[in-house]
Amino acid sequence: MPQVSANGLNFEYDEHGNAGDPPMLLIMGLGAQMTLWPMEFVEALAGRGFRVIRYDNRDIGLSDKLHGEKVPGIAWHVIRKRLGFPPKVPYTLSDMAADGVGVLDGLGIDKAHVVGGSMGGMIAQLVAVNHPERVNSLTSIFSTTGNPKLPPAQKTAMQALTQRPQSMEEDVLVEHGMKVSRAIGSPGYRPDPEWHRERVREGVRRSVYPEGMVRQMAAIIDDGDRTARLAKVDVPTLVLHGEDDPLVRVEGGRATAEAIRGAKIRTIPGWGHDLPVALVDTLADEIAAHAKSAMATA
Repeated sequence: MPQVSANGLNFEYDEHGNAGDPPMLLIMGLGAQMTLWPMEFVEALAGRGFRVIRYDNRDIGLSDKLHGEKVPGIAWHVIRKRLGFPPKVPYTLSDMAADGVGVLDGLGIDKAHVVGGSMGGMIAQLVAVNHPERVNSLTSIFSTTGNPKLPPAQKTAMQALTQRPQSMEEDVLVEHGMKVSRAIGSPGYRPDPEWHRERVREGVRRSVYPEGMVRQMAAIIDDGDRTARLAKVDVPTLVLHGEDDPLVRVEGGRATAEAIRGAKIRTIPGWGHDLPVALVDTLADEIAAHAKSAMATA
């Protein structure tokens, strides 16, 4: 796959759809490769008239890694944040938002519809906050404002996500990935186990890099509460969230919609913290309609 350089790093990306269609940038979440945007979802958006661009965030997938950059243990990092000590992070979520803008620069794109999932939703929010001139519309998917007063993740979901695999052997990594998927996935839209296992195996064979996830988690903690910053967002915004998300609770999505003036929200029963193939058309319809409405009123 091709790469583009931005902010001193190389980013793996791909794109689908017609080059002349309105661009749509997809930003994935914590420790997640761009391939967790299912190809069915990407093709559905492309089929609705968009040039769809995915990329690996820094420190994950096939994009550049920050090997050797150390961060405090997550628990100690949280304590430092609460005590108001200066951050000790290799990079911030705002840096990652600048990466997304850099990908657009590298592709010669002035403005895009920006779609982010989970941590990617946080990054997409900051693209709209810090670089509003580059955003035609914003879609924040199963993400949140960072307000610490919102309900936390279910314990089992957070434990599964943050637990490191016991070894780097392929079969162990696949089982670990399946465990995470079952813990955070949609109770109303469970995939076929064998099909799902092959998807997980494909991701494992593409790249595994647990160290990057720790640094990305530190960036999330460092960014804190975005509520006040989101009040300044002045681009058409859609919030999509599962009512049964065990990792980022639906209250996080509602808080995001409340923080952004004029934002629309749709919540879906049975949907958790994944992108089930059964919901592809529903989600693509919502995002495409939102983006086209934004273009029509621009």
